Amino acid sequence: MDIENGAEWLAGQITRGKVVIFSGAGLSTESGLQDFRSKDGIWAHADPTQLASVGALERNYAQFLEFYKARLYVPESVQPNIGHKLAAEWESKGYVDGIITQNIDRLHQKAGSVKVAELHGSLEPIRCHSCGKIWDKQSFLDGKICDCGGRLRPGVVLFGEMLPEGAS
Repeated sequence: MDIENGAEWLAGQITRGKVVIFSGAGLSTESGLQDFRSKDGIWAHADPTQLASVGALERNYAQFLEFYKARLYVPESVQPNIGHKLAAEWESKGYVDGIITQNIDRLHQKAGSVKVAELHGSLEPIRCHSCGKIWDKQSFLDGKICDCGGRLRPGVVLFGEMLPEGAS
């Protein structure tokens, strides 16, 4: 099915009920981001419990910080692709009621989507792991500590945490 026929099909589904797009890593790899779970993905070469877990944040913050610094330095060349743009267009036209994504990159929002539920959180905002205070990205990149003494972290769901009940 080509894009035009897909849009027509989707428009026809509106009368049948709610339509939601569910996206994962495959969509963002088309924009040049590495995925996590494929044979060449990030976790094929690293143990997520050592880099992206509550334990890593609490016991090996330097390594945790370096891992997420690399995720936050996304080159300007990484932009929403045709899939992100179509999802945003279909949302704006009322063809879809929203997007559910496992991606943490916010490319859906950058493409113009508004109703995006981020199941695994996102790289931003940065917050204190202890008190929840919101911080700017540069403070995290600089390795600052919160006023309460807590460590800063991205807004992603870490290994060892539950998915949010009300993903938004």
